[in-house]
Amino acid sequence: MTDQKKGLTYADAGVDIDAGNRLVDLIKPMVRATARAGADAEIGGFGGLFDLKAAGFKDPVLVAATDGVGTKVKIAIEAGVHDGIGIDLVAMSVNDLVVQGAEPLFFLDYFACGKLDPEATASIVAGIAEGCRESGCALIGGETAEMPGLYKDGDYDLAGFSVGAAERGTLLPTKDIGVGDAVIGMASSGVHSNGFSLVRKIVERTGLSYADKAPFSPVMTLGGALLTPTRLYVRSCLRAIRETGAVKGLAHITGGGFTDNIPRVLPKNLGVRIDLPALTVLPVFKWLAAEGDIAELELLRTFNCGIGMIAIVKREAVQQVMDILREGGETVSLLGDVIEVKGDERVVYDGHLELQL
Repeated sequence: MTDQKKGLTYADAGVDIDAGNRLVDLIKPMVRATARAGADAEIGGFGGLFDLKAAGFKDPVLVAATDGVGTKVKIAIEAGVHDGIGIDLVAMSVNDLVVQGAEPLFFLDYFACGKLDPEATASIVAGIAEGCRESGCALIGGETAEMPGLYKDGDYDLAGFSVGAAERGTLLPTKDIGVGDAVIGMASSGVHSNGFSLVRKIVERTGLSYADKAPFSPVMTLGGALLTPTRLYVRSCLRAIRETGAVKGLAHITGGGFTDNIPRVLPKNLGVRIDLPALTVLPVFKWLAAEGDIAELELLRTFNCGIGMIAIVKREAVQQVMDILREGGETVSLLGDVIEVKGDERVVYDGHLELQL
């Protein structure tokens, strides 16, 4: 039987199934490289499997997290630099898991675009796979959606979903956080994945392009510097938790900065005192503060300012915890202590940030 006229195809509507299949072929080796106990990290089925018993857990509590990377994606698109954005995606979820004392087990991603470019998308997935490997987390599945009409050609967005586990009774924060406990800061790698709507507005005000040299780091382009991937704190923090028994709480410094994130792990009657001169402000934040004329408190509530993770630890174990974190590759500093508070102000700042470039 012969068609009288040529019918429409999915490709005519802008969706290329063959490109999707090509992408799967490109990323399969990357996914396999994330295999760990409990998961074989194969893709292609309708769902991913994970065996908690094979991973060594006896009485686990599961912990789940999901996040994206916000408008940092817009800079990646405009700069044409896509490989690090996948690390950001993983970091935003797995760092939230370790804050609760959980070991990340597996990760799934969701990628949506206007027109699928298999090679460019594979570079994003390569970053996701790298983030998973660094976190000991298996990439067990994901979804790619080509949606012409909703996204322009070249535009994309992505989201990540991760599940971790901890043995019952070991979750953080502990119930014994008290006045006098120490506050330790772990250095960030840069802006991480928060505050980029403000970052983009500042860049627009300066008239710089992402291909220009970064004023705060002349050996890098502005786009490359701003796209420095979010630091992964999983392995170092898990080691400190397990080997010292002295970590009472962790706070991932994301949107809301110090002001909103640290209180999330504290009892209601407690706060923290932060010694701002003890905080090493990265050059990128000094530049943003100057170009955007950003007030200090606004800076502290929008950005991480150079500290991506906070640990609350027993005062007598400060040196032990700091030594283990340093052995794990972290740059650490003693920032303050836990205090009793009344009212809504639960983060008290002493002194001022050093913001001179």
